[in-house]
Amino acid sequence: MSTLSSFGDTSPAVSSHVLQARGIGKRFAGTNALEDVDLCLRAGEVHALMGQNGAGKSTLIKVLTGVLPPDAGSMELDGHGISPASPIHAQHLGISTVYQEVNLCPNLTVAENIFAGRYPRKRWTGLIDWTQVQRQSREVLEGLGLHIDPAKQLSDYPVAVQQMVAIARALSVSARVLILDEPTSSLDEDEVRELFAVIRRLRERGMAILFVTHFLDQVYAVSDRITVLRNGRRVGEYLPSELPHAALVAAMVGREVSMVPTARQTSEAAPAQATVLEARGLGRRGQVAPLDIEVRSGEVLGLGGLLGSGRTEVARLLFGLDRADQGDMQVTGTQANWRGPADAVARGLALCPEERKSEGLVAELSVRENIVLALQARQGLRRSLPRAKQDEIARGWVELLGIKTASMETPVGLLSGGNQQKVVLARWLATQPLLLILDEPTRGIDIAAKQEIMGEILRLAREGMAVLFISAEMEELVRVSDRIAVMRDRRKVGELPGGCGEDAVFDMIAGQ
Repeated sequence: MSTLSSFGDTSPAVSSHVLQARGIGKRFAGTNALEDVDLCLRAGEVHALMGQNGAGKSTLIKVLTGVLPPDAGSMELDGHGISPASPIHAQHLGISTVYQEVNLCPNLTVAENIFAGRYPRKRWTGLIDWTQVQRQSREVLEGLGLHIDPAKQLSDYPVAVQQMVAIARALSVSARVLILDEPTSSLDEDEVRELFAVIRRLRERGMAILFVTHFLDQVYAVSDRITVLRNGRRVGEYLPSELPHAALVAAMVGREVSMVPTARQTSEAAPAQATVLEARGLGRRGQVAPLDIEVRSGEVLGLGGLLGSGRTEVARLLFGLDRADQGDMQVTGTQANWRGPADAVARGLALCPEERKSEGLVAELSVRENIVLALQARQGLRRSLPRAKQDEIARGWVELLGIKTASMETPVGLLSGGNQQKVVLARWLATQPLLLILDEPTRGIDIAAKQEIMGEILRLAREGMAVLFISAEMEELVRVSDRIAVMRDRRKVGELPGGCGEDAVFDMIAGQ
């Protein structure tokens, strides 16, 4: 359980409506991203906006802040109708946003970042009044309980302080509404507490705050109300005291969670053999709390959790994309200190990343070139694979995985999503890995392609490969996993046996 403390159940006795959105609708290419969404933000309250990926949270924020015009609905600020035409217009109206990624200029000073584009000027000369810039910057920072030198360069301070400076900039325009979009994603627990202390001060000053996060514990630690979106529609508005963790998860996923038997029969699975990878106390500050994890040959270890729980961050640590600053790891009993992914590949690890288009594929290269890419990289530039060998390898995997392509020379970017995913899988299988890490391998592909890929995962495990399978789809996770490690708020909270059913996974996510 998180050590974050709650602000308590007390809310202001009288809470006036500051921002009201009614019947908001937004369509993209004939698809409803938002449909008839209501949202009411009140003075002196923190309002959490929850929902899974694709629920419509980002689209709603873009409508509220003038990035996108709504196709339907209306908005009022302090009882007056508004139609923000741009983020700057929204700021002038009193709606400020602090995004997940700090969008400030690290090469400028703290004060310059706070007042960039609207510096106070001297009356007679029109020159920037730097004395006023420094004084006003110090005042707004101290109002947040942040005692730092506004004359120092922003890059001199850690991410947590930079996040506070972004909030200071948002408040310096006399904001009535503050939208915090995943503000804790890069912070550790101590930094989160400091941020929550700032949010408490702002709430006590009557600010209306919209807090967007995927961390369940943080929602209950800081929020006075919760609105849940699902598939572009509002599920409801709730008081935290009336919405248990399990009920919140159920509202987000769209149904009461029920037991689903695993489709993987014990007789199908090869008995787990030697440990392929073992990590003890492995972690990275601000990304993943130290955790233990073990993957054995001949088994599928599922890694479950809601979006933002730390699943992908674990995969990146194991594969050397990010360097762990805590703990240690062994592969087949030998210490593993990755300097980068090349070391992981050389030791028999493979990763099919979540973002296949930006991280897994080179869209302009052919199917053949994408399949042999990792194998060629492992051999080195001086040991080029002969073209005939490339054709043989690519053709074999195209046939085995049923990749539908007009030619081996077709640019992979022209293939369907499911076939692109198969190409990524083929690339790594061609290296004959000891451990295959699959991060959301079936996301965004059709049912037929999904079933084929799931079948291939089970076949690989039966033949003795170690597989780490990451998925947000719990039914999928329990169906193929021998064991399931469960993540919540960037830490491992426990393990469950395969076939345990979705209820057990969601209960563990909810902390029950």
